[in-house]
Amino acid sequence: MELYPMRVIISAATNGEWMPLFQKINPKFVTPNKKFSVGFHESGVGMLASSVSLVKMVVQETPSLIIQMGVAGSLDPKIPLGKVVVIKEDVVGDLGVTENKQWKDLFDLKLDGANDAPFEKKSLPNYWLNQYNLLKLPTKKGVTINTITTDKKIIERYRTKYKAQIESMEGAALHYIGRDLNIPFIQIRAVSNYVGERNKAKWKMQEAIYQLNETVLQYVDALSKMEQ
Repeated sequence: MELYPMRVIISAATNGEWMPLFQKINPKFVTPNKKFSVGFHESGVGMLASSVSLVKMVVQETPSLIIQMGVAGSLDPKIPLGKVVVIKEDVVGDLGVTENKQWKDLFDLKLDGANDAPFEKKSLPNYWLNQYNLLKLPTKKGVTINTITTDKKIIERYRTKYKAQIESMEGAALHYIGRDLNIPFIQIRAVSNYVGERNKAKWKMQEAIYQLNETVLQYVDALSKMEQ
């Protein structure tokens, strides 16, 4: 139990990902009170925009917890569309070079050490997960990219080299900033599509957004009760 007011910021790349929640959430949570309050933040799409935006938000809001919510692609066909998961660790999947037809990331190139802060074993795990996975959502490994993946060879690289199951464009930015600045965070994602599938008729975007918002609504309610 914290001895100071808990300020929760809910962040997403686009406001459409949290708008249903914003419209449903208990108004008393949006208005700051002595114990618990919730704010909303739109980070923009991609690692660059979200990194800058998240740092600015942290300076302005000094959050106790950042909840990043959003839709995502799945690299694992066993994860059903619409499923809501929590990202236990995230990696940057497309920062490096293809040399002699072989992919080399920053760690392969010795530009970063495996445990150079904020990395841990070449990854960005969430070490607040046990404390803040209040709904006991299934945990998956994420890969964050700047370019939406369609190439089957790259998809296989993410699956084999990084053991990733969920693809997003902002997750690693949150994990990097949270770990580097020592700010608790949780990344909650709903699967809208399978990575590589560009026929959007086969996506379940609306279902994913609905399930995502219902889950985060339950999450905020559970979090608020901890602070009472």
